[in-house]
Amino acid sequence: MHLIITDAWLAKSRAIYLSGTRLVVAGFVAALVLMVVAAGLYHWVFLKGAREGWPIIGSLVKLVTKDEFEQRDRFLRENLDVMAKRLGEMQAKMIQLEALGERVSGLAGLNPADVKPALGSGGALVSGRSLTMEELQATLADLDKLTDQRVDLMTVVESRLFDQKIKELMVPTQQPVTGGLLGSAFGWRIDPLNGKSALHTGLDFPSEPGTPILAAAGGVVVAQEYHQAYGNMVEVDHGNDLVSRYSHASRVVVKKGDLVKRGQKIAEVGTTGRSTGPHLHFEVLVQGVFQDPQKFLLAGKDLPSSEMASVTVKRSLSAAR
Repeated sequence: MHLIITDAWLAKSRAIYLSGTRLVVAGFVAALVLMVVAAGLYHWVFLKGAREGWPIIGSLVKLVTKDEFEQRDRFLRENLDVMAKRLGEMQAKMIQLEALGERVSGLAGLNPADVKPALGSGGALVSGRSLTMEELQATLADLDKLTDQRVDLMTVVESRLFDQKIKELMVPTQQPVTGGLLGSAFGWRIDPLNGKSALHTGLDFPSEPGTPILAAAGGVVVAQEYHQAYGNMVEVDHGNDLVSRYSHASRVVVKKGDLVKRGQKIAEVGTTGRSTGPHLHFEVLVQGVFQDPQKFLLAGKDLPSSEMASVTVKRSLSAAR
């Protein structure tokens, strides 16, 4: 392609040759420049019209702004509805948690009157307007306050249940010999050595020599010695003036001052001391007074665990007095 440029003043002409490639590039550059100029001009005119309130442009701006506000409002309202639904689900779960806390507090020994249950609510559904952000925030604040109250209650319940568990572990209700048959019971009997009437102060469990003797409850070993009548003997203090005694052992595996837990091996069955054969003589004392150990062993089977500790100790203290 040939272009001839003529200068009318100087009467000169100049020829420019454009190939196909140069022509395409020149067209593209010209179009790009035209687009940039048009966009800048449009932007300048639109902004100037919006600021000065030109009739047509002002109407377009209001229409666009209104559409944006409507979209934003619709998006916010949809999210508020979702949050309100989730909030309702949380409130329903809180009501269930309160009912559960009321039942558990009874097991923990708390007065049910001190635990205020949630007031009932319900009725036919009549749809209304969506919640506002302020109403939603106020409801969330109330729910947060209620949650803190429930956490405090559950902390107290946990503490009470833990105390009960500790007491349960400190009451001698564990069989001291696994699978051992009961021989002589607690009470008056004919003494097997002298044939006279005598008080048997514990329970006898005939077993093979070397059979493990287990602590009936957790506590502290307060005596580990040889006694003329009891032979190799171990005494465990469980607190609350409650002591268990294990006698006639062939071998003792704990020493005075040791901490033992429920079911721990503390000795082995033997026939040391005043004995006619291998067996464990098991005693329970409350405030130094002999009690029938069978009451404690049966209490561990018959009573619920949450009641067993307190009931057993109270009965034993009453009998001791």
